[in-house]
Amino acid sequence: MQPNHDTDGTQFTYDRDGTGQPLCLLHGGMAPPEYWTPVRPELENYATIVPQRPGFGTCLDDPAETGPEDVLDREVRYVRELVDTVDGEPILFGHSYGALAAIEAARAATVDAVVAYEPAILPEPFRTEADLAAQMERLLEDGRRREAIQRYVELVLHPDGIDDLDAWLAEWPVWPDCVDLAEEVTRMNRAVERYRLPDRLDVDAPVLVLTGTAGPDFLRESARSVHDALPNSRFVEFDGLGHGGPARSPRRVVDVVESFLDDRVS
Repeated sequence: MQPNHDTDGTQFTYDRDGTGQPLCLLHGGMAPPEYWTPVRPELENYATIVPQRPGFGTCLDDPAETGPEDVLDREVRYVRELVDTVDGEPILFGHSYGALAAIEAARAATVDAVVAYEPAILPEPFRTEADLAAQMERLLEDGRRREAIQRYVELVLHPDGIDDLDAWLAEWPVWPDCVDLAEEVTRMNRAVERYRLPDRLDVDAPVLVLTGTAGPDFLRESARSVHDALPNSRFVEFDGLGHGGPARSPRRVVDVVESFLDDRVS
């Protein structure tokens, strides 16, 4: 990771690789920047930029003083300022919470295109009934940090159930380091629960909205709703891919992304 500073003194920590048009890869709620490691080699025609999200190693504000109502605004501001630091008009490619931040940032930032894989948006009435943040807060108050993250895995990554959670966690690359992020993930989930998708998302840039049939049904529903709210978007659903689709099947996902990016300039 290399630091970069804008004119206001904001520090951005990111890794840049390759040449070509800048393509910013925004990781999700429980994934580190390394989530994009299997994806980047497939994007050989672009200069890939992978920042650390605020609160995940680098932040604009002290996470301990950041309330849930500020978390999304903080991240959107971070992405917009990151866009201003790169040469030319970048492409934003976000996964999950990073996809939500990418779309919201593109409502004001000048970007060439947006790719959003299963944006972390809750459909109605699922949103009004969601209580994951409250469950995690109670577990954290009791000092049960591991259980708080496990609850996130159970309700977000495997809402249909998982036979052996301990075995799955043992193979999860970010476990147990992600336990250190429990408070930040709780605030993030509170922000997601409070976010309401507007009837229209005023994004001038073309947007590719992606989802997979093997992921949570509520994220598939939200992906379709995001597509419907955008004035210029394409919707693609991958058969058999889940919420971790880009990292699980990078060539398959990047083929669709590159086709979309080629079509927008043809």
